[in-house]
Amino acid sequence: MNKFLVAVLIFSGAAIFCHDSAVAQDSTPQAASQGSTGSIDQDIELLRKDIRSQKKQLIAANVQLTDAEAQAFWPVYDQYTADLVKTNNDKYALIKEYAQSYDTMTDAQAEDWTKRLLQLDANVAALRLKYLPAFHKVLSPKKTALYEQVERKTQMLIDVQLALQIPLVPPQ
Repeated sequence: MNKFLVAVLIFSGAAIFCHDSAVAQDSTPQAASQGSTGSIDQDIELLRKDIRSQKKQLIAANVQLTDAEAQAFWPVYDQYTADLVKTNNDKYALIKEYAQSYDTMTDAQAEDWTKRLLQLDANVAALRLKYLPAFHKVLSPKKTALYEQVERKTQMLIDVQLALQIPLVPPQ
C-alpha cells in the first residue's frame, strides 16, 4: 500500500484527535506501513471510532444540553453519525483509490476522482439538511445552530488535516 495513504489516514487523524489514545501511541506512517493492508484498515477503523468518540465529547462540552434535551438529542445524533460513517467510508475508499493510482493516474481517472470527491461533499451537505428537521424537533433553533457550528468546525478541521496530507495530482 502506498505510504502516503497511511500518512493521510493515520498520522493526520492522530494529530487532530488522538493526543492520549492508544491508537496514537504508535501511529506514525512508518509504523503503520509495516503492517498488512488488513492491519492498516483495522488501525484506521479504530482511529475513526476514536475520532467519532472525541467529536461527540466536543459536542457535549460545547452544546450544553438539559437532561431532557440530551435524552432526545443523542439518539438523533447517533443516527446522523451512523449515516455520516457510510459517506466517510466512501471517502476513505476514494482516498485509497487515489493513493493506489497516484503514480499512474490517467486523465480519465483524475476526472472520475474529482467528480466523486465533489459528490461526496454534496452528500455530506445533503445529509446535514436531511437531519436538520430532526435536530430542530429536539433542540431550540439557537442550540441547533450551535450544534451545527460545532459539528461543521470539527469536520472542517478533520478535512483540512486530510487535505494537507494528500499530495496534489501530478500535472502530467
